[in-house]
Amino acid sequence: MTQTKAFAAQSPTSGLAPHNIERRAPRPDDVAIEIDYCGVCHTDIHFAQNDWGVTEYPVVPGHEIVGRVTSVGPQVKAFKEGDVVGVGCMVDSCRTCSACDAGLEQYCSNGMTGTYNGEDRHDHSITYGGYSERIVVSERFVVRVPEKLDIKAAAPLLCAGITTYSPLRHYGVKAGHKVGVIGMGGLGHMGVKFAKALGAEVTIFTRSESKVGEAKKQGADHVVVSTDEDQMAAVAETFDFMLDTVPVQHDLNPYLNCLTYDGTHIIVGLLEPVEPPLEAGALVFKRRVLAGSLIGGMPETQEVLDFCAEHDISCDVEMLDIHNINDAYERMKKGDVKYRFVIDMKTLKNG
Repeated sequence: MTQTKAFAAQSPTSGLAPHNIERRAPRPDDVAIEIDYCGVCHTDIHFAQNDWGVTEYPVVPGHEIVGRVTSVGPQVKAFKEGDVVGVGCMVDSCRTCSACDAGLEQYCSNGMTGTYNGEDRHDHSITYGGYSERIVVSERFVVRVPEKLDIKAAAPLLCAGITTYSPLRHYGVKAGHKVGVIGMGGLGHMGVKFAKALGAEVTIFTRSESKVGEAKKQGADHVVVSTDEDQMAAVAETFDFMLDTVPVQHDLNPYLNCLTYDGTHIIVGLLEPVEPPLEAGALVFKRRVLAGSLIGGMPETQEVLDFCAEHDISCDVEMLDIHNINDAYERMKKGDVKYRFVIDMKTLKNG
């Protein structure tokens, strides 16, 4: 066991504060990593504040981790000391079911093990995330960060990046397709970049007129203010895909009507019941598809990093001192960040 500095929440209302945790001794297939940067995801807030009723306290959030290998177990083949690597949203799975065999560990039939607030499959301890000095992870759940990437901006690719890249690849977005991206946050701005790199014509849907200029700056070909009925009517039945990144309840029906026949509406942000109810006729009479997608498997997570290096794609980030994490959470709730906070872990190690 290794004593490790971290930031943890002790209850739904405590906020995050310094807390020492113990990292396990490396197993034969483990990679030990000194954490340099950790992205801050809205999911971190949900777990810290127990919004979903499943948090085990103390909880150390963080699943967008980039750092350097400090040691490897004797069974490790792909990594060595000094390599720059990443760890995303999961650190284990059953490794034997059909989903795991297909490299889709996020859909493991027996449940993936989350990077934090998960149960270790070997010793049944609760996993702790990247708001910490170091982490120990099985080789299978570690990815290599290409040299071309800015490692600070690469951290959010391990969640926000793969969450938007995976469905676009899975549903075959390509040149000639028209893609609508709903929402302009951490997920949405990455969705624009990936859809453009895949050759699609991309439209951002935003509720705010003030975001039109920023959407164009991010590379959107067009912007639709979704609260404007005339603008929504003008784009009815025109899109092949809608990538829905909004993380709170919202009316899906107006967006479904923007799809052409055989169009697909992909939910990647919403984990709550759909309100108001869906108008099923909008699906039936146009053979539209309402779909969901969760992060990506380990092969695809490596693929998205390589894709970003090839196409010069990165996440727009604001660097953060971990001692300001509670203020950052409040700003995130207000949408006051463009578009992802990334913690410089030196502020923990030196603080």
